[in-house]
Amino acid sequence: MDNPTKTWTFLTNHAHVLLCIARDPEIRLRDVAEKVGITERAAQAIVSELEAEGYLMRVRVGRRNRYRLKTHRPLRHPLENAHRVSELVDMLLPD
Repeated sequence: MDNPTKTWTFLTNHAHVLLCIARDPEIRLRDVAEKVGITERAAQAIVSELEAEGYLMRVRVGRRNRYRLKTHRPLRHPLENAHRVSELVDMLLPD
């Protein structure tokens, strides 16, 4: 993070991990962890949770993983579940 004195953000670590993967489907979890500001173990746990809940699919390509987001899935919180993952990704990663 740019300012270590800030203690909260508007998005969760799950959203941050999802956005890292949306930006680079072949990203290493070590790099995800560094970008999000969490441990590699935490990044692995989040990816496992996202995969278990059907928000992404992990495919082994040689020694690496390639991820595929399932952007048609709804956001999980009742205040947001009328919206899809694709809307979040499109809003925050417009490229």
